[in-house]
Amino acid sequence: MAQIQWFPGHMTKAKREMEEKIKMVDMIIELRDARLPKSSANPLLQDITKDKPRLLILTKADKAEAKCTKEWLNILNTQTTKALAYNINGNLNVQEILDASTFLLKEKLERYARKGIRNRSIRAMIIGIPNVGKSTLINRLAKRKAADTGDRPGVTKSTKWIKVNNVFELLDTPGVLWPKFDDTETALRLAVSGAIKDEILPKEEVTEFALTYLAKHYPHLLEKRYEIEVCEDHMELLQRIGTSRKLLKSGGEIDIERTRDMVIREIRDNMLGPISWEVADGSR
Repeated sequence: MAQIQWFPGHMTKAKREMEEKIKMVDMIIELRDARLPKSSANPLLQDITKDKPRLLILTKADKAEAKCTKEWLNILNTQTTKALAYNINGNLNVQEILDASTFLLKEKLERYARKGIRNRSIRAMIIGIPNVGKSTLINRLAKRKAADTGDRPGVTKSTKWIKVNNVFELLDTPGVLWPKFDDTETALRLAVSGAIKDEILPKEEVTEFALTYLAKHYPHLLEKRYEIEVCEDHMELLQRIGTSRKLLKSGGEIDIERTRDMVIREIRDNMLGPISWEVADGSR
């Protein structure tokens, strides 16, 4: 695969705005995809946010293996970073997020108190790659539709301040990818997850990557979902899945394009079951 470059104009604008406003915030709330916590960490954002206290939230935890997510949390929790994992459409613990933010800023808030400054709102910048759930998290925290949402990358186009309550103010930012992907597997993982628009990477390569990975690490999920015998060859797998689902062209031939589309859609919709596309020890 050739080097992938994708940096739309709104991302350039967002990066500039984030660099300008970083001094205005007390902390960072970074969202990553629990299925790929390493690949969904944007190195460009790390450079912008530098040494700010960080609350790291792994979203879509219901779509990842619980054991793998726990191992990631053990690694990601540090002195300056608190890591949590949620299905933000479901089991979001708002109080836990507020408590973690207060804990990270304990020293700063104590300094304010000594100066007689009390009840000052915590200002947090929310960052992350496209389609990782930033707007959904904001709406859950604010308990209202304060940010536009959509199950596709690129819904939020510009930065915006949102007052959650008397304790929290959030700076919503667009999902930002880095300008180019030197690592092919990172790009493919992001594509499978839906973080990259489907027209950016060849569908054939994305499906090949997904099926090869699943056949090696999650063959039981393929067997259960499609009622097939799993093999190593991804084209043969597509044929078997298409046959099982009766995705046929008019002449009785397997419709490979429809089969590819279905497989990727069902992976993203969690219809095969929880899948972790990378693990904490780097073995896959």
